[in-house]
Amino acid sequence: MARIAICAPSTALTQQCVDRVTQLGAAEFPDLELHWHPQCLASEGHFAGSDAQRLESLVECANDPAFDAVWFARGGYGACRIAEDAIARMDHEATRKVYLGYSDAGYLLGGLYRARIGRPVHGPMPMDIARDGGDCAVRRALAYFAGGDAGLEASQDPHPVVAFNLMTLTMMCGTPLMPGLAGHVVMVEEVSEHFYAVDRLFFHLTAHLGGIAGLRLGRISDVPENDRPFGADAEEIAHYWCERHSIPFLGSADIGHDAANSIVPFGVASDTQRS
Repeated sequence: MARIAICAPSTALTQQCVDRVTQLGAAEFPDLELHWHPQCLASEGHFAGSDAQRLESLVECANDPAFDAVWFARGGYGACRIAEDAIARMDHEATRKVYLGYSDAGYLLGGLYRARIGRPVHGPMPMDIARDGGDCAVRRALAYFAGGDAGLEASQDPHPVVAFNLMTLTMMCGTPLMPGLAGHVVMVEEVSEHFYAVDRLFFHLTAHLGGIAGLRLGRISDVPENDRPFGADAEEIAHYWCERHSIPFLGSADIGHDAANSIVPFGVASDTQRS
């Protein structure tokens, strides 16, 4: 029986989300045990508790030999404030776990991948239960924890793959959390950013992606209306900056801030090299 620890490195969950995910898991995945760290419901300003609370709960979950995986409760903002300190404190037990999340959790996924700790995986989080169709998103993550692969992103790339929120990956560039991505296919997605902001993010990010095998574009959703048209959509923006930096543009990726968000295990094509 797989045992999953759930903590909130960024922002807090509601009790309603905890209850709904617990009920779905018990009904459909009896071979999984979900263990909610009390910190998931903590609150201090924007965050799920203080930096110290969030740091301690993450390290506790990662280093506990009773757990097989750590599931990040939700995104928002906050993981970058604790990621370096948390990773520095992770021990041998942390190296054998799966870590699953997306959005702001990407700071941890990137840092873990750089440090070669465990198996970082982009995929749905418990808070997705609150989205339209969110049961399907949570079910996809639970099925992955149970050993299934039906929810994996379907791109057939011969290279190792990573997936990030565009803002999160861009903010990691030049920091100790940024993994080396040469030879990788990089998937990115974004939500609630103007097209000019998406263009600005690609300007910075693509300057740091030299040597990657290519870029795939996930969904750029809920784009706000600006006071004037930008003049290019998300795919045209991605094409433009990839061409500027000689990065192969490989088409779309089935990831995004929505209930259809697919699962992307990091570095699948090079697992034997990273073990």
